[in-house]
Amino acid sequence: MYKCMNCGKDVEIDLKNAKKIICSHCGYRILLKKRPPVVKRVQAR
Repeated sequence: MYKCMNCGKDVEIDLKNAKKIICSHCGYRILLKKRPPVVKRVQAR
């Protein structure tokens, strides 16, 4: 699942069959990979 930088909509792309990676809504070519909202905790020394 990717998020378009232009319109902000979620885009699902099959990378094996895709010739071009573009937004299916607006045609923009810059997409961000959506990451799960996981908080990493690091213990201080």
